[in-house]
Amino acid sequence: MEITKLKPKVKQGLVVVITGNGKGKTTSAMGMALRATGHNMKVEIIQFMKGDIYSGEWDGVKRLDGLVHLTPTGKGFCGIQGNPYPFSEHRQNAQDAVEMVKTVLKNNSCDMLILDEINNALQLKLVDLDQVLEILSLRPFDMHMVLTGRDAHPAILEAADTVSEVREIKHAYRKDIEPQPGIDY
Repeated sequence: MEITKLKPKVKQGLVVVITGNGKGKTTSAMGMALRATGHNMKVEIIQFMKGDIYSGEWDGVKRLDGLVHLTPTGKGFCGIQGNPYPFSEHRQNAQDAVEMVKTVLKNNSCDMLILDEINNALQLKLVDLDQVLEILSLRPFDMHMVLTGRDAHPAILEAADTVSEVREIKHAYRKDIEPQPGIDY
């Protein structure tokens, strides 16, 4: 069987937003990263709110032959699950992540840039709307950008080419089942 590889006439980067209250936003973005590596694309992932609890993708991306680079910049989810860090520390980490994103954009150093949990960071005022809109405006024409996290701002939804909402129908934690490796982290 012969497999056809499609090629667009114009290579154009897309802005994709994955939002909603259901499980799977980061997982969807990681799936896009995996798919991109199949096309020999370089992927940069900057996690805005993760960094204090191990997640399997940190070591998983190391197995993708250097095509994916992941940087967790946060100290966990601000103000929930007993997170001990003050707002000012969370905000500073998110501001550092914004600068990291600007460097990636200036250097045009990847084909896909995933900004994991940036929507949450915006909702919590760890980053400002004008900063996120500036990031979108700095995106090279042929670079894909994926923004994940709950509560995506209407202006971000408007700026996106593709928006998906992940809706919770049922979740194991509601049955008092602890988070499971490979599924939840």
